[in-house]
Amino acid sequence: MRWNLRLTAANKGIWKASELQRSLAEHGLVISAGKMSGLWSGQPVSLKLEDMDVICVVLGCEIGDLLIPEPEKVHRPGQAEETERAVVGAETAAPKVIPKRRDGRSLPPE
Repeated sequence: MRWNLRLTAANKGIWKASELQRSLAEHGLVISAGKMSGLWSGQPVSLKLEDMDVICVVLGCEIGDLLIPEPEKVHRPGQAEETERAVVGAETAAPKVIPKRRDGRSLPPE
């Protein structure tokens, strides 16, 4: 999932983290400056669902506006195994055999 708070806030006319922090506090969600900075500029490590409700109320948005799915980043079973087999298969392929005469002389050119 991609965190999309900053763009969602900008679409509602909130351009600074401190503005959003103030609005959240007015709705009962007091966030420290450090946590607000993380929410504003990065992807949160953890966030309570109750806090998400307050953020959605303040911004007048839906949860889908804040969290953007990224299904291409999901590991699918068997995907890595197929890649590993292809790499291992390439590494263990037998080297090309070049015939040689028993008496040491070279073969005629092809």
